Amino acid sequence: MRVVFLDRDGVINQDSPNYIKSLEEFRFLPRTLDALALLARNGYTTAVVTNQSGIARGLFTPETLAEMHARMREEVARAGGRLSAVVHCPHHPDDNCPCRKPRPGMLLKAARELGADLSRAVMVGDNIKDIKAARAAGCGLAILVRTGSGRGAEAKIAREGGPVPDYVADDLCQAVEWLLAHDGRA
Repeated sequence: MRVVFLDRDGVINQDSPNYIKSLEEFRFLPRTLDALALLARNGYTTAVVTNQSGIARGLFTPETLAEMHARMREEVARAGGRLSAVVHCPHHPDDNCPCRKPRPGMLLKAARELGADLSRAVMVGDNIKDIKAARAAGCGLAILVRTGSGRGAEAKIAREGGPVPDYVADDLCQAVEWLLAHDGRA
C-alpha cells in the first residue's frame, strides 16, 4: 500500500490567517477534487494530517471540525476520491505536543491505523512544518505545493536553507501528476 499524507489548509482547501472556522469558510482549492480522484483511481491510500490549533484557541469546537471533515470526506467521495483517515492535532503551538507538525505524531498515528510503510509514504504540504514532519516520520517523499503558504515556504527554504522537498508543485493536482509519473503509474 502506498499512502499519500496531505496537509489540509492550503493544500486541499483555501487557507485563512483567521483560521477556517466553519463549513461556510471551507472551500476546496481548484483541481483538488480531481487530484484526489486521480489518487484513488491509481490505488493510493490518502490520509489528511492537519494542525487545528483553532480548537485550543477557542475559535471553533471539535464538533465543528468533525462537521467540516465529514463534509470534506463526502465531497471527496462524490468526486471519486477517498480519504482513508483524517487525523488532526487540536493543541496550541505552545503545548509542545508530539502530534503537532513539525513533529511526526499524526503521521505515525495514521500510518499505524492504515498499516502503512512510511518509507514508501508521501507527504504533500504547503509549509516547512509539513516537510519537517515528513522527514521526522521517515516518509519516502516530501512534496511542497505553492498554494496556501507554499510560495512563502519555498522562498524561505531558498533564502535560509532548511528541509528541501523532493518536488515543488504549483498545486495538489500537479503534485499528484508528478507522483504518478515518478511512480510509473500514470
